[in-house]
Amino acid sequence: MGDLELLLPGEADLLVRGLRSFQLREMGSEGWNQQHENLEKLNMQAILDATASQGEPIQELLVTHGKIPTLVEELIAVEMWKQKVFPVLCRLEDFKPQNTFPIYMVIHHEASIINLLETVFFHKEVCESAEDTILDLVDYCHRKLTLLVAQSGHGGPSEEEESQYSTPMQELQKQAELMEFEIALKALSVLRYITDCVDSLSLSTLSRMLSTHNLPCLLVELLEHSPWSRRERDTLLDQLPNLADLQGFLAHLALVEAQSPKKDLVLEQMPEIWERLERENRGKWQAIAKHQLRHVFSPSEQELRLQARRWAETYRLDVLEAVAPERPRCAYCSAEASKRCSRCQNEWYCCRECQVKHWEKHGKACVLAAQGDRAK
Repeated sequence: MGDLELLLPGEADLLVRGLRSFQLREMGSEGWNQQHENLEKLNMQAILDATASQGEPIQELLVTHGKIPTLVEELIAVEMWKQKVFPVLCRLEDFKPQNTFPIYMVIHHEASIINLLETVFFHKEVCESAEDTILDLVDYCHRKLTLLVAQSGHGGPSEEEESQYSTPMQELQKQAELMEFEIALKALSVLRYITDCVDSLSLSTLSRMLSTHNLPCLLVELLEHSPWSRRERDTLLDQLPNLADLQGFLAHLALVEAQSPKKDLVLEQMPEIWERLERENRGKWQAIAKHQLRHVFSPSEQELRLQARRWAETYRLDVLEAVAPERPRCAYCSAEASKRCSRCQNEWYCCRECQVKHWEKHGKACVLAAQGDRAK
């Protein structure tokens, strides 16, 4: 598995075999936490293997054991939890956790799964092994890209809005919102890999992509708004330059005479995971939130220490450095940075001078972040 191994082949096989689906009320439980930890290990090992270009056994194991549908179902389940249960938790007046780390792990679960899927979906056989759940994954990607287009029309939060994140739960909501952008970009990448397998997709999948969701038009909206780009000091920093090919294709498509769609398909498969989960849990969102409040998200200090120890063993520093996409950049001048803000630990700087110059912009957020950490 490359020069740096997080998992031995036998360990990886055991972890993949053990992957299963959880009910919404089980999220955050001991068994769920163990699987989340296993997924993180598989995720990091898959990135290491792909970087080393020496075969990708994690992808092969997921296909061999038929676990891609399980990952898709878990992805949609945690998406539903974030939309239906998490807001209820935030509104519960009697829920004032001293530590929000257990809830953050559930929120982060979606990012972990979509990152693993992005890594392995590069291979055509993975897309084929998704079977009927490819419809659910297409729907998931459509929801994320629609949200990305909707958010691109709005600027970032104002200083007054940022100052409202004073409690740990409000700070957690802010982190969840920021995470959605990265998740949406991963979903865009997964959708791109799905379109690479168009010759092996079912007619129902193609119909859902082209007729039901009209994904080409959605991609045009993405190109128009470019939510992955930002302007800093009059310099456009494009984070997804590979979309230039798509832009050229769409420009060519605009010159082609459109033909009226044919409606020859009578029987059509439909995605079922979201609808099934919503049907099973409809009207139970508050009950699920209160159950998790009592049994999952109010751990003792000893339980928190044990969990922290386990995560420290999972996130080995040498592995994190190997899987990091790039070195941190200075928040002021964008040069490669090696120094971190000692108070909030959120911003990086290349030198003391840049940190001082950036303080006027960073100061208020830094103080709030530090207060949030002390509150936890």
